[in-house]
Amino acid sequence: MNFDDRLKRAIQRGVKDKDERTRAEVEEKLSLDQLRTMHSGFRLELSEHVEECMKRLVDHLPGFEYQTVLGEDGWGGRLTRDDIHLVPGKSPESRYSRFEMTVSPFTPTAIVELVTKGTVRNREIMNRKNYQKVDDFDVESFREMIDLRVLEFAEQYSKTE
Repeated sequence: MNFDDRLKRAIQRGVKDKDERTRAEVEEKLSLDQLRTMHSGFRLELSEHVEECMKRLVDHLPGFEYQTVLGEDGWGGRLTRDDIHLVPGKSPESRYSRFEMTVSPFTPTAIVELVTKGTVRNREIMNRKNYQKVDDFDVESFREMIDLRVLEFAEQYSKTE
């Protein structure tokens, strides 16, 4: 085989490799887009469940205000309450209570992440993150996790009233 034939074959192999890489990149991008779409569906379902649970908590614990959280940090809800603690002979103390649950935005790691933060009367009681991969995500387990976190916050808040 002469040099020209070997040169032509080398060029053909290069073109073939390039085509395969391009096809793989397109498939990976489609897969990433599919994961993004799945994440959006899970995020919507979970953030609606967060809102439902938190609004029911507000019904049982008067004084809290509910806010929807929509932003670059995630989607979900936040409860806030500011109280003044008055003790005769002392200056008034401000006591705040917060409870926030958000589903983090999609990232290339393709996970669904639930971030929970809770503070009761100026004392942090929880700061947790739970996550699962999008492609084997179990919605029911996360719905139960949301329920458990709301119940835990309610119990912790009620202990200090």
